[in-house]
Amino acid sequence: MRSAEFNREQVLRAAIKAFMVKGYTKTSMQDLKQATGLHPGSIYCAFENKQGLLLAAIEQYNKDKADEFKQYFDNQSSVLTGLKHYLEDTVTACTQGGTEKVCLSQKALNELAQQEPLVEQYISNNMLDWQQGFVDMFAKAQQLGELNNARSPLQRAQSLVMGIYGLRSYAHTHPESETMCYLANQLFEDVCR
Repeated sequence: MRSAEFNREQVLRAAIKAFMVKGYTKTSMQDLKQATGLHPGSIYCAFENKQGLLLAAIEQYNKDKADEFKQYFDNQSSVLTGLKHYLEDTVTACTQGGTEKVCLSQKALNELAQQEPLVEQYISNNMLDWQQGFVDMFAKAQQLGELNNARSPLQRAQSLVMGIYGLRSYAHTHPESETMCYLANQLFEDVCR
């Protein structure tokens, strides 16, 4: 059997958008065919099934987000400046319409928790990796003297991750930019104190 030839990243990014718009359950194979340009047989051949495509899409999403995350801290004069810009851009994404408003991992976890243990475990592991990025960032900020040692990097990272979850959820019902900017600023001040 000949394997399908396609640009994997392009297909996965198209699947990401489809899953972000409708969620996993409501995204049909026809939706995925339309979004990716692949016939269902090709999707099954390349990803085994819809769940396999979701897991591959989440992996691509997390890779893209990790690359973005790194840029916030590589190109700033200080760790905290990078964090401030990261939160500002999170607010912008939450207050603008479209798929950028949604975090694929958070949406899939909310939808599939306790229904799809494999997906739940996969996303949970990815979320821990994301949190570890913040732990590393806070540890660096403490080493550079930008933050005191009143709380551990892990405690700060846990508070930040919880706050970002909250910001993204709150934005669904209160997408006003001014409110979201205020809340993001409060989150920044809390994790930096």
